[in-house]
Amino acid sequence: MLRTLAARHDRFGLNAPFRIARGVRTETDVVTVAIRQGDHVGRGEGVPISRYAETIESSLAAIAEVAPLIEGGATRAELAGAMPANAARTAVDNALWDLEASVAGTSVAALAGVAEPGPVPTAITISIDTPEAMGAVAARIANVPLLKVKVDREDPQARIAAVRAVAPKPRLIVDANESWTIAEVVALQDFLVEQRVDLLEQPLPAAEDEALASIQSRVPICADESLHTRADLDRLVGRYSHINIKLDKTGGLTEALALADAAREKGFGLMVGCMVCSSLGIAPAMLIAARAEFADLDGPLWLAEDREGGAKAENGILLPPAPGFWGTPE
Repeated sequence: MLRTLAARHDRFGLNAPFRIARGVRTETDVVTVAIRQGDHVGRGEGVPISRYAETIESSLAAIAEVAPLIEGGATRAELAGAMPANAARTAVDNALWDLEASVAGTSVAALAGVAEPGPVPTAITISIDTPEAMGAVAARIANVPLLKVKVDREDPQARIAAVRAVAPKPRLIVDANESWTIAEVVALQDFLVEQRVDLLEQPLPAAEDEALASIQSRVPICADESLHTRADLDRLVGRYSHINIKLDKTGGLTEALALADAAREKGFGLMVGCMVCSSLGIAPAMLIAARAEFADLDGPLWLAEDREGGAKAENGILLPPAPGFWGTPE
């Protein structure tokens, strides 16, 4: 049956500035794909990542190049052979999953052979600010199950300690976004243990992370920028205990599911993460969350206004989008 593919640029304003080691943003830009087949429509979203030289323009151009292939009935496997793993492929891959489920009258979870998404504890991110400001944010959400603290090289101890002082109960992820040196990782070991940090995320630049193999970290370390697809796993053995699966880097749900299986076989712990995105980007990631030790899926919670019917959060528990939003029958 004839398919048509449409792609567009959507922009969402944020409810507060989002600061990490690489910069600050007040809005997020995504590409939205809709694939129509008869009365059925599948939707997907991707967030172009500037860290990897992706832009809205380059992503839309890449999608336009594969549109004839998709409209001709290409499968997700054929898509993976035609596009690299990036945000553009993510939007198309996730839209194909949604379309397949709609045509089959079932859910994406059923098609993938995984559990239906349910409520999941998600990290609530505290972006970089003064220690006092970060502590004030943490005090307001001190009873959630999981916090994520963004830091850089500027006095991370003060920022982490300010959060932990007012939020003693939650599990804690510290995310340095490639900003530390190996000397700093070693020097901060005792402090991280004292602050009961559960996971240290991507402390070193991806190009320098071989240094992690030379230390015995007292805190689990998770690969983020160092990981995209299954092809990266062998290189990460001995450097990281965990990996962060982000669909915008895997090229969509298809590779994310395969990556989760392969990572488990190699002994990695799993985290599932996201960019600052709408619930259309989060709904597919929630299919990975039940298998992960850590979920960091609060992207839509940063939006001033999400897509209608999107995910909600109650006290740090992320609730799936409404039926029919993505991957589920209405």
